[in-house]
Amino acid sequence: MIDIHAFDTQEAQCTALAVAVGDALRAALADASARATLAVSGGTSPRPFLQTLSGAALDWPRIDVTLVDDRWVPETDAASNARLVRDTLLQRDAARAPFLPLVDTAAALDAHVATLNANPAYRLPTVAVLGMGEDGHTASIFADAPEWEHATSTAERFVAVHPGAAPHPRVSLSLDALKHIDRLFLLIAGGRKRDVLEAAAAAPQRNAISKLANDKGIKLDVYWCAH
Repeated sequence: MIDIHAFDTQEAQCTALAVAVGDALRAALADASARATLAVSGGTSPRPFLQTLSGAALDWPRIDVTLVDDRWVPETDAASNARLVRDTLLQRDAARAPFLPLVDTAAALDAHVATLNANPAYRLPTVAVLGMGEDGHTASIFADAPEWEHATSTAERFVAVHPGAAPHPRVSLSLDALKHIDRLFLLIAGGRKRDVLEAAAAAPQRNAISKLANDKGIKLDVYWCAH
C-alpha cells in the first residue's frame, strides 16, 4: 500500500519528511535501552533532505546510520553514497551518530557482502528512506541485473548487484529486507517518477518498487514534490 504526500516545493517536502523520519526514530527509541538504525539513499535527490535531517533534535548517539545501497567504489569517489552521507547527514546534531558504511573495496565484493550478512551490527534498519529510478528500481535492486531473482527472493539482508545499464557494481539491501523494515519512506520528485510509481502500484511489474507497492503487508509513505 502506498500513501502519497504531495508538496509544491522541495523545501516543504524535505521539512515534512525530516519531521516524519524524526518522529519514527523517536518512537523506536521510546524504550531507554533501545537503539535504532536509519538507512538512507544516495544520489542527488536526497541531498537537501539529508541536510535538513542533520539538524533534527534526536538522540543521535543511539541511532546507527547506514545506507540502503551503495556503489562499489571508495569513499573518495564522487559516486560514493557513503561520501554523500558524511558530507550532508553526518553534520551538525547528527555528527554524533555512529555510521555503518556498506563498502570496503579492500575486500572482494561477494566476500564483503557475506561479511555484512554475518555481522550483527548491520541489523535490519528500523527506518529507511528509499529513492526510485525511472525504471522502477529502488535500493540497487535492478531488473536488468543478473542477480534480480536472488535479490528479490533471498532472505539474506544484503546482496551484491551488477546492474546492466547503470555504472558500478553495488551492495544493496534485498527486497526481503526492505519488506521487513518497520517504517519505509520514498522520496521522489517530478511528474515522470510519479507516473512510474502509480503504474507500478496499479499492476504487478518486473521492478522493485512494484513488488513493494503491491505487497499488502507493506506501507510505503511517499513524499513527492512536483518539481
